[in-house]
Amino acid sequence: MLEILDTTLRDGEQTAGVSFNHGEKLSIAKMLIEEAQVDRIEIASARVSAGELEAANDICQWAKRNGHLGKVEVLGFVDGGVSIDWICKAGGKVINMLAKGSLHHVTEQLRKTPEEHADDIAANIAMAVKRGLRVNLYLEDWSNGMKDSRDYVYYMVDRLQSEPIERFMLPDTLGILNPDETFELCHDITTRYPGLRFDFHAHNDYDMAVANVMEAVKGGVTGVHTTVNGLGERAGNAPLASVVAVLNDMLRVPNAINEKRLTHVCRMVESLSGVRIPDNKPVVGDSVFTQTAGVHADGDNKGNLYCNPLLPERFGRVRRYALGKLSGKANIAKNLQEMGINLSAEQIRLVTSRVIELGDKKESLSAEDLPFIVADVLRGALPSSAQQKPDVISIVNYSLSLTRGLKPVATVRLSIDGQEYEDTSRGDGQYDAFMKALWKIYDRLGRNHPRLVDYKVSIPPGGKTDALVETVIVWSDGESEIRTRGLDADQTEAAIKATVKMLNLIEQR
Repeated sequence: MLEILDTTLRDGEQTAGVSFNHGEKLSIAKMLIEEAQVDRIEIASARVSAGELEAANDICQWAKRNGHLGKVEVLGFVDGGVSIDWICKAGGKVINMLAKGSLHHVTEQLRKTPEEHADDIAANIAMAVKRGLRVNLYLEDWSNGMKDSRDYVYYMVDRLQSEPIERFMLPDTLGILNPDETFELCHDITTRYPGLRFDFHAHNDYDMAVANVMEAVKGGVTGVHTTVNGLGERAGNAPLASVVAVLNDMLRVPNAINEKRLTHVCRMVESLSGVRIPDNKPVVGDSVFTQTAGVHADGDNKGNLYCNPLLPERFGRVRRYALGKLSGKANIAKNLQEMGINLSAEQIRLVTSRVIELGDKKESLSAEDLPFIVADVLRGALPSSAQQKPDVISIVNYSLSLTRGLKPVATVRLSIDGQEYEDTSRGDGQYDAFMKALWKIYDRLGRNHPRLVDYKVSIPPGGKTDALVETVIVWSDGESEIRTRGLDADQTEAAIKATVKMLNLIEQR
């Protein structure tokens, strides 16, 4: 079975602007091992900071209690035992020792001969083993080493293969390889040393990381490295979800990953890292299981003609059919069917025309907008299943107060079925204060309220302070997710509009 090491907590944290605190690192470690079920995780670089040591210790203690300590690895250096002391203090049991995999790195950065470097590595391995650590060895810049100084790479492996090294790890440190080169180099080294275990570590500088991982596996490596959402230095690393899809569908290589939990893990890391997943990111992007063209929806209706093996249900998702100027009657019918709204062929034609008209004006539409469009187009001449109920919840008034040095305060007056209620609350921001006041009213009435899943603000470029802001919020009511949109020149007002729309959609359901 192919091993997958995820290095989100080490290499992924080298993404510009990304820094996890120790609580976040522990949460991600738990998700990777228990939910995604990766084989190994690389959690830190030794000697970085006191906070990194504390985080590593938290993860190691949790892993030890739950029988996972052998899956936790830490990057260390050939530094006379300093990294070994650090890892032992953190409670770790595996060191991924960073050595030089190219002659250029040895002679220019270390200013040493290959023989001197090999002796230093051997001495540090002996120290690690004496302290009870298992050892893997990174050959940093291995891809350049194989291209420019292959005899050096052979010398290092020949010299070190008798040492107690569990895996030799082969990084394409600068992301220079293409798939053909990856296969050739991996096949060369795995066939030359058939008794050794090799991992491949890809970087994505030319957007080839996933393809290179695929070729490395074909070339004979027994482990590959990934990060969640492709986080990592420069253009990042090979993204976990994409690699798993390729392993399962293209190569049919057995692995331990739980596909169903990948979307949840990826979105949690998105939230904690602050790096948004692009809408078109394979497997986990917001739009990748959304059909837009009407002919695609029609084909799916007639026999799933536009579905490939990458089915959304594998990843805990569903296929959607977008609304816009490319929508056909099949798109509209698919969305209406999911909502339980039954219209005649002529009514669907009228609704489709309005959706296309709005799409031509660059209106952003969602499935939740469809009942409002139906009501507007057919003006009451609807079957009972499609009748749009009037809003039962509305904001009568609200006041937001922002004072420097104090938490924002919101007072909200809400109307529910004609009865007014009012409450006040503080929050970490104006919208947070608004929501806390709103939920205080709900709690007082014993009403359940949904959970906010995602919050996205889109501000058009150009720097105009009066530009319209679009706020899209995803909510979960325990049964399904609801996506609502608000548009206003004020960001908080846009979010409030999206919130009120959500409350009424839940009421209508």
